[in-house]
Amino acid sequence: MTFADLVTGEPVFVDANTFVYHFTAHHLFGPACSQFLLRIARQEVALSEVAHRVMTTEASSLHKWSASGIVPRLKQHPDIVKSLANFRQAVEQIPQYGVQVLVIPADLVATAATISQQTGLLSNDALIVAIMQANGLSKLASNDADFDRVPGLTRYAPT
Repeated sequence: MTFADLVTGEPVFVDANTFVYHFTAHHLFGPACSQFLLRIARQEVALSEVAHRVMTTEASSLHKWSASGIVPRLKQHPDIVKSLANFRQAVEQIPQYGVQVLVIPADLVATAATISQQTGLLSNDALIVAIMQANGLSKLASNDADFDRVPGLTRYAPT
């Protein structure tokens, strides 16, 4: 299924990659993500993940660094982190899309660990599933096919 298959106004969890593709004008997925975000009336998203991924994408692009090993590289170069601006602009623009930001209760981290063991998802993805389940959400806007392993979850991709 694609973003176009989502009915406007249906509650859906928006994975960070949707925002990252939009804010970084990804050549393949950017247009579909931008169109989808324009349709949003009320959505949920983890802002910290968006900021982190836009930051690392910006650093990779500006300094021609491989995405592999970008986090340790940025830790070694705090002055470069200080010079990055796109991630902050992205986080500040997200509320303009009418998103609802969900708080992550501490007990969901343990739930996420269980989900990781059951589905093989990495911890951040399992936390998304735990947050969705705790908030009664079953639809996910994401380009990450790993979520297809989660029973009861319907994933919508950009294209």
